[in-house]
Amino acid sequence: MLEGSFIFKSFNIFYRTSGSGVPLVLLHGFGEDGTVWHNQVEALQSDAFIITPDFPGSGKSVLNPEDFTEENTQLLDSIELYADAIEALLHHLNITHCTMLGHSMGGYVALAFAQKYPHLLKAFGLIHSTSFADTDEKKENRRRGIALMEAHGGYSFLKNTIPNLFTATFKKDFPIEVDGLIEKAKGFQTKSLQSYYRAMINRPDRTNILKEATVPVLIIAGDQDSIIPLNDSLLQSHQPNICQINVLKNTAHMGMWEAADQMNECIAAFLELVDEVGE
Repeated sequence: MLEGSFIFKSFNIFYRTSGSGVPLVLLHGFGEDGTVWHNQVEALQSDAFIITPDFPGSGKSVLNPEDFTEENTQLLDSIELYADAIEALLHHLNITHCTMLGHSMGGYVALAFAQKYPHLLKAFGLIHSTSFADTDEKKENRRRGIALMEAHGGYSFLKNTIPNLFTATFKKDFPIEVDGLIEKAKGFQTKSLQSYYRAMINRPDRTNILKEATVPVLIIAGDQDSIIPLNDSLLQSHQPNICQINVLKNTAHMGMWEAADQMNECIAAFLELVDEVGE
């Protein structure tokens, strides 16, 4: 695995690359960084050139308190900013086409990317994610989350919410993995997490991006996911012209870990589909 970084606007963007073959960009979700995909990188690096960036404010794309100027905060409160950062990363790596898969918040970024930069995509996918905008109830829950972070700090918020991403069985059988994700949460600036929540609140419905997609779309859902309801994923799977949908059994919101082998098989099959469509 190789590591690198570059400056986008005033933000440092850190990324990892591994493997060889067709470019595959894996975008992490809220409260994570690119290492959340370690199972997929290990399994798929013989099939693809895998790029796992950290969004500004996550992992090694560190933001310091002084970075949160009024202008920067306005940028960070927009999902489009993160899509623009990924476009800049592809330009930095001289990549002209890729397959892009996003987990949860990363899926929102992938959809924004597909809207702004469709010419750079051979395919894209939503991993435990949705094209639907937040409901009013969801927006209010996020606003409460922002207030809780302000009062108690981002780490306290993630410490309480991260366990809810997993099934009870996974938490019982793999407590070290869950605790490890919680431990990594100490590296987040509260302001970064608050910006992510505001960006998610502000994002529009992008179901039309699925309907208008001219490239294959992958949708992976968990049958026990309380964050992204299974029915939402099933509804969206009828929108794209070419869609591969996979439902992971006994899986909540973190299929990359909870059902790693199944997830890897789904992505490998999707890459084969993309290759066939491109011929």
